[in-house]
Amino acid sequence: MKQQLYPELSKPSERVPAGRLVVPVRPGPVGLTVRVFRTPLGDRTAVAFSSVPRLVAVLGPDQPWVVLAEPAVRALFAPLGVTALTVDPQLAAPAPRPWPARADLALPRERSRAA
Repeated sequence: MKQQLYPELSKPSERVPAGRLVVPVRPGPVGLTVRVFRTPLGDRTAVAFSSVPRLVAVLGPDQPWVVLAEPAVRALFAPLGVTALTVDPQLAAPAPRPWPARADLALPRERSRAA
């Protein structure tokens, strides 16, 4: 479910998450940092879950998390320019691996054709 950052400007028929949300975080240099995700179309989004089991089902048991109220989640992501909140996403793809820098993995060069 994707919600706009400012619910007071959204359509009245949209469901706004209420209550506590489980928010994935990562360790940072001075504490925990919220994680920013991307939608399938590449837009940045905040992600939260309605329960710990739902977070574990998508991100795994080793994913650190905190519990926050929905207004606090929106307030944390607003300075980052993130305007969407996705609650209970069904699937998360792993981060892409960095491209190998080794020369032996370089693309093959086109061979010249000798007559």
